Amino acid sequence: MSSSPNRSSAFVFIFITLTINAMGIGLMMPVLPNLLTELTSLPVGEAARWGGALSVIFALMQFLCGPTLGNLSDRFGRRPVLLISMLTVAADYLLIALSWNLAVLFIARMISGIAGATHSAASAYIADISDKKDRAKNFGLLGAAFGVGFVLGPVIGGLLGEFGSRAPFYAGAALSFLNFVFGYFILPETLKPENRRSFDWKRANPFGALKHVSANKDVQVLLLALLLFDIAHYVYPSVWSYFTTEVFAWTPSDIGLSLAVVGFGYAFVQGYLIRVLDHRIGTGAILMIGLTCNLIAFAALAFIRDGWLAYAFIGFAIMGALATPAFTGLMSNLVADDAQGELQGLIASAAGLSMIISPFVMTQSFSYFTSSSTVYFPGAPFVISAVLIILAAMIALPFLKKQAKATAENSPKSQKTPAE
Repeated sequence: MSSSPNRSSAFVFIFITLTINAMGIGLMMPVLPNLLTELTSLPVGEAARWGGALSVIFALMQFLCGPTLGNLSDRFGRRPVLLISMLTVAADYLLIALSWNLAVLFIARMISGIAGATHSAASAYIADISDKKDRAKNFGLLGAAFGVGFVLGPVIGGLLGEFGSRAPFYAGAALSFLNFVFGYFILPETLKPENRRSFDWKRANPFGALKHVSANKDVQVLLLALLLFDIAHYVYPSVWSYFTTEVFAWTPSDIGLSLAVVGFGYAFVQGYLIRVLDHRIGTGAILMIGLTCNLIAFAALAFIRDGWLAYAFIGFAIMGALATPAFTGLMSNLVADDAQGELQGLIASAAGLSMIISPFVMTQSFSYFTSSSTVYFPGAPFVISAVLIILAAMIALPFLKKQAKATAENSPKSQKTPAE
């Protein structure tokens, strides 16, 4: 492979890969109830319990395997990890389409969680081909891919679901295989031989990776803040459908429209807006804007009772998407080139852990405060999220102040000439 990578083609492949990964959950949503009832012969209400278990096993695999794939990419390079993962995703979609019992479906979702942890290698790839000053805005492209996949997944799943509960997965397998072929021919390796390191199982798990990376206290602080942010942010997939049905009496089409707005908004904010803001105000300021917008959105959604108002504050939630690439960019600049995969794997693990914790906390609090025996307050999950955002900001703020001070001291304007 060429030592001077074709960045445009590489970005396209990474974007498509992460879009397909993001489509995975949405692709399943329209057809999963029918697929589960086919495999279990249970009514939809009872089959839904297995749907929850599938979500947990997927998130658990991402939590456990994110650092493994990240460390493998630090050892063998980004290209082989990304290509093998993409081929595995294609085979996994095919396995779901052909699943003949519930056990096979669970195995397939475990594989999905492992292969889906490709986010760590993809993020490390972006770090490799980006200058430090550009990392935050380029990480925004990853969020934009998520936004696009978040919109396309349910649409494609719903349309193809008309041809049967397994049709969307055959399409997912075909898309993933075509993307593998595309990547095989155009994706260059970006990890230089001198930046590779030996693979160590002690570092290739979330606990070992945390122990090693968090030796850097600044990374430790930002990682904790990111974990709190992720738990708060996953309130949307956890309770949005239930909350909007309960409070605004929205129909499924209303809910779908709101999610489409969010998906397009994320793509715009993380794919374009962050690139405009990064050079003008800096990554630290972008992070605080993102956290502040999330706080406003959560605080408002907890108390509003009119559906049209929700759209006004969805705008703040969309702007809050600035926080994710800002967190990632700041941490990426704090670790060595041979540990980028490990760091991104740890970030993926934090997201996986959040996907386990948040649905439980948010759905249980929603259920508790909407039952007849308690104080009626369906906005309780958003209050919890607002508190978590405040804690995340309080944890990150000292680091941001220290960074801003160091930047000011090292800026040309602060350097006096001998004549002065």
